[in-house]
Amino acid sequence: MSIDLTIAEMMTSPIINAGWVALAGVIVTRALVRHHAFLKLIAQIAFFIALTGILLANNILPYDVHPGSGSAVETVVLGLVKIVWWMNVAWALIAFVRLYLVLERKPREARLIQDIVVGLIYLGTALSIVAFVFSVPVGTLLATSGIFAIILGLALQNTLSDAFSGVALNLGRPFVLGDWIKLSDGTEGRVVESNWRATHLLTAGNNIAVLPNGFLAKLGLTNVSHPNESHGMALSVRLAPTKIPSTIIECMQMVLLSCNSIVRDPAPLVSLKNLDATAIEVELLFQVSSIAQSIAAKNELIDLIYRHTKSAGLLLSSPASSVSLDVGDTRSAVPHSLSALELLEAIPLFSALTHEERRALADKVSTRTYRKDEVIVHQGQKLCSLMIVRSGVLVLTRQGANGEDEIERFAPGDFFGEDGLLAGTGEPGTVTALAAAVLFELDQKSLAPLLKARPDMADDLASFLAHRFESRLQTSHSTQGLSRHRSVAEMLKSMETVFRPNL
Repeated sequence: MSIDLTIAEMMTSPIINAGWVALAGVIVTRALVRHHAFLKLIAQIAFFIALTGILLANNILPYDVHPGSGSAVETVVLGLVKIVWWMNVAWALIAFVRLYLVLERKPREARLIQDIVVGLIYLGTALSIVAFVFSVPVGTLLATSGIFAIILGLALQNTLSDAFSGVALNLGRPFVLGDWIKLSDGTEGRVVESNWRATHLLTAGNNIAVLPNGFLAKLGLTNVSHPNESHGMALSVRLAPTKIPSTIIECMQMVLLSCNSIVRDPAPLVSLKNLDATAIEVELLFQVSSIAQSIAAKNELIDLIYRHTKSAGLLLSSPASSVSLDVGDTRSAVPHSLSALELLEAIPLFSALTHEERRALADKVSTRTYRKDEVIVHQGQKLCSLMIVRSGVLVLTRQGANGEDEIERFAPGDFFGEDGLLAGTGEPGTVTALAAAVLFELDQKSLAPLLKARPDMADDLASFLAHRFESRLQTSHSTQGLSRHRSVAEMLKSMETVFRPNL
């Protein structure tokens, strides 16, 4: 067919009509129904069918590599129409891919696959336009460009490896943003960014480790954040073989029972690892709520191991790599009961006292024994004595609006009752023995002469009591009855009221 340049004929030309249809299709699909995927697909198919019908009705084949022998204007217009037709093919396919190529509950992976397919569609469309519109042999073009592709691929080998590894990591999703991962080379941290080139980890030292995706894909990794944030840990302890293993296991169970930093479900375990002439090696297996709590839990357990072993009369053994102790030297590990003086010296409440003053207090303490599950003091009950744990494990619980909350656990060397002893108030919670326990008791009458002789000690005790109350308020899940802040001045006033009859 021929194209005349008169305006009337141009307005009735099938090629011009095809152009109007193509323009209308762009306006409708790219503007009016842009945010409606299904309507966009229907409109794209409708305009594609209309455009194809106009071209075929006028014997114009979009895939014909021979454009004919018309004028230059006709050739240009035909080329533009063919380009628009091929673009409509691509847009219709892309609309179909965006609507139906989905992965249930995996939107990120689905979007990545969609983008890859869309890229292939655009690549195929570009090659089709080059072949069928511009009559360029695609085979020769691909062969020529293949040489440059090989050269470019060798030059960008590492970059391409990182890019494809990034795609693989995004599809496999071994981790997501916010997960804590550990690599086989020892590197560990929280994932803060992941792109096509590299993955960024925030390490425990508050540094950013940038790991190329190609390097990351070659290493084995452990995702500590899945299936949940809890993290399993193990701590080994070597003890002198002065008692039977079952006694040592019982002592280590008391250590785990009194720890506040570990989770209770699943229950922690004690495992015997090794036994020789110099040591019994046990391993404590436990979990923390998150890996961020691992250091705090380990520190608390080491402190509790020291306190419980000393309370049970056990000795820590030398490391296996060091020179072994003479078996006869272990006689110094004969069990002995911790004296009240030793416990008073370890309590920060009496750190300002001299050795003689602590000894005088130690002579006035009495001993109390409690069975497992026995309640020592109820919530709100006024306890006019300081109770110091000699052995065993106690738990402090508080009844709140949502039930009973555990506030903390007491191990040998811990104490409670300072609220009633020093401030005359009721206990913040109920204290129960989780295991058979022995406690030392120090009453107000024993402490009153010391406060009379040392008035400055009242300031230290009030400051300590206010700080301990504030710490307990911050860690407690149940704040009912604990919400009011107590200042040092208020503590001093309460102590003056409590101890006035005894001074």
